[in-house]
Amino acid sequence: MSAKRPPPDPIAVLRGHRSSVMDACFHPSRPLLFTGATDGELRVWDTVQHRTLYSTWAHSGAAGVYSVATSPSLGDTVVSQGRDGICKCWVIEEGGLSRNPLITFRTSAYHFCKLSLVKILSCIMETHQNSCQELLPEKAEAGLNFDQHESVNVACKEKSVQVSSLPTYGPRMMATAGEKAEVELWHLNEGKRIMCFPHSSNSGCTGNSAKQKGLCMAVQAFVPPKSHGFLNILSGYEDGSMLLWDARNPGNPLCSVKHHSEAVLSLTVDAFCNGGISASADNKIIIYTLDYQTGSSSVKKEITLNRAGISGTSVRADCKIAATAGWDHRIRIYNYRKGSALAVLKYHSASCNAVSFSADCKLMVSCSEDATSALWELYPPSA
Repeated sequence: MSAKRPPPDPIAVLRGHRSSVMDACFHPSRPLLFTGATDGELRVWDTVQHRTLYSTWAHSGAAGVYSVATSPSLGDTVVSQGRDGICKCWVIEEGGLSRNPLITFRTSAYHFCKLSLVKILSCIMETHQNSCQELLPEKAEAGLNFDQHESVNVACKEKSVQVSSLPTYGPRMMATAGEKAEVELWHLNEGKRIMCFPHSSNSGCTGNSAKQKGLCMAVQAFVPPKSHGFLNILSGYEDGSMLLWDARNPGNPLCSVKHHSEAVLSLTVDAFCNGGISASADNKIIIYTLDYQTGSSSVKKEITLNRAGISGTSVRADCKIAATAGWDHRIRIYNYRKGSALAVLKYHSASCNAVSFSADCKLMVSCSEDATSALWELYPPSA
């Protein structure tokens, strides 16, 4: 895909939705893709045969499916979010999805902020999973949460596993926008709100300056390296600013930066949790770094576009490639480490809403208001 070559075409175009496709995500270990549309339909696709395996009306037509998410920590569970504030957890079965959701709960996210599952550094996840399966298989099968593992702590000490590497806040959590400028942390097993950023009891704290920044428009929850397992949250706001939070101090953000002049519509933290990419209604894409020792964020690369408006961002799991979904119907591909442009993909005939990479780094999906999702093979990782 050099400058002399035209950009590639998608390897497949997935048609079947009757309205705008708002979000898409891959299953972390199976050849499955999940897409959600504004009419409330949630579809499961086979990424090998490029066909629909299952379809259900997950949310009402008025609410639609605004976000859909999976993660390795959730296994065969997929989470859907509607614009009516309702979130649902579904189990993936042989015939498709469970007839009824495992749990349904109402959040305060009524606008355009998509949910975020907790992103955990792969080595931390492997340490936790291996220790649970080896030491307490019965609890591992039951979906033991990281915040409920006192017996695992004791067993880990006996096996010389570093307990501090196990997150205080478990992977079965999600972050969403809350009322006004708040960010909420929810427990997926119970459908209960655990925490709010800024904490409502700290009425006099500087964290309430978030209210002056407008609504929370984008959020990412993650467990950074060398954080002793404490959850961090990055949130973007209507005025273009971003706040970095530590769950140990929910009243005051670690830092506040303003890289954009318009509302932050999407932000992504990379797989190593050392930085990420953000995009806005303005004409800038920012590749940023995160420094947890100083509690700061800085610009690594600022990319200026000819046309404003990016709805979605994603960084591939190997942290080599990043992608953005634009209002101008274009998917842009970048070298994530250098920030250099690699390709502009021109297939969709309407605004692109989201873009996502598969866990094995072999596929990328883009979805659009033209009611289609496109599968791409871009710069496959070397064997």
